[in-house]
Amino acid sequence: MLHCDVVILGAGAAGLFCAAQAARRGARVVLIDHSERVAEKVRISGGGRANFTNRDLDPAAPHRHFLSANPHFCRSALARYTPRDFIDLLDRHGVPWHEKHKGQLFCDRSAEDLIQLLLDECAAARDHGGEVTRWQPCQVRRVEFQDKSPPSADAESAHSYLIDSDRGPVSAPSLVVATGGLSIPKIGASGFGFDLARQFGLKVTDTRPGLVPLTFDGTAWAPYAQLAGLSLPVAISTGVKKQRTTFHEDLLFTHRGLSGPAVLQISSYWQPRTPMEIDLTPGVDLLGELAGAKARGSRKLITKELAAWLPQRLADAWAAQDAAWQRPINEASDKALHALAERIQRWSLTPTGTEGYKKAEVTVGGVDTRELSSQTLEARRQPGLYFIGEVVDVTGWLGGYNFQWAWASAHACAEALPLHR
Repeated sequence: MLHCDVVILGAGAAGLFCAAQAARRGARVVLIDHSERVAEKVRISGGGRANFTNRDLDPAAPHRHFLSANPHFCRSALARYTPRDFIDLLDRHGVPWHEKHKGQLFCDRSAEDLIQLLLDECAAARDHGGEVTRWQPCQVRRVEFQDKSPPSADAESAHSYLIDSDRGPVSAPSLVVATGGLSIPKIGASGFGFDLARQFGLKVTDTRPGLVPLTFDGTAWAPYAQLAGLSLPVAISTGVKKQRTTFHEDLLFTHRGLSGPAVLQISSYWQPRTPMEIDLTPGVDLLGELAGAKARGSRKLITKELAAWLPQRLADAWAAQDAAWQRPINEASDKALHALAERIQRWSLTPTGTEGYKKAEVTVGGVDTRELSSQTLEARRQPGLYFIGEVVDVTGWLGGYNFQWAWASAHACAEALPLHR
């Protein structure tokens, strides 16, 4: 049987980074993943350029950019490993990057640069007395906890984890679960990490797809299906009063519903069978503009006037819904213009569902943060068991926040792992 300091399950962003950081402290690490290739989610993220972090992240106010039953749980890890720390790592490796907007940072060339950086970090650990051994592809059949307490005089630890895999058994006093969530099963996502948490008595909060396109009833969506491919900036909201959440992002019409950054962002907050509201002309006094055109005696069709603020296809689709909106604006009633402006700026609609985990970028929910130490990510009631990254009930906004949680939680865990030397 192989013995090491720590076994890490999952060779994604969090697992690879934790392996590298732990090995740099001199740890002997075995990194296990059932996929042939590492970091598949990194590889496909950001259009293949990996939106690896976000400059706007404020560790002192994690509730601004993260969802969780306890959004302040992630504060400690995020404060100790910041976007600046990860940027410095890229700079040391000579990986070029750029900022798009709203603090979102991407690799200049390809996500492969970031993956190679993580692999190089693992390899460089040998210079510090550590080692990362990767078993891929490798299925884990069973995980057992062996309590040795009271430990014998020569025991390295009072406990160990025995992992039975199709490459043989391996044991370690520390086990890190970095298996991710349920999103994008075609690249290997599964509920293995949640099952493992439950095996050791840890609670798992309800999970659902996050950062995912929303769908609508086919008949109800028919008037808008022709708009597939059309995109425009909007303000999108859901919830009521203090629970109301609003994003200012681009909206994308699809054949089945709505997508684009605006919908991906709001989807993490949207609850089934509840409405959401979209302002298709944010920042515009649309009623005032339409009334002004009428007062000037404009003979343009209402749809032509709307084209100053909306794509023409969208203006046409809107006007087609009411005969009162299909005439020159100087002939329109004030009541009709008011109804039109209200509908465009407070378009209320209720999705029938989402595209599900197959299209979701993240999983909302996960291992209950009350079960874990915010300082170390170790299970409070199960010594030597750690959970990091997406498997934990910490979900970031679109725009690099989830990767920063992966780096920060991995770093906090790696720094806390006991080394038995």
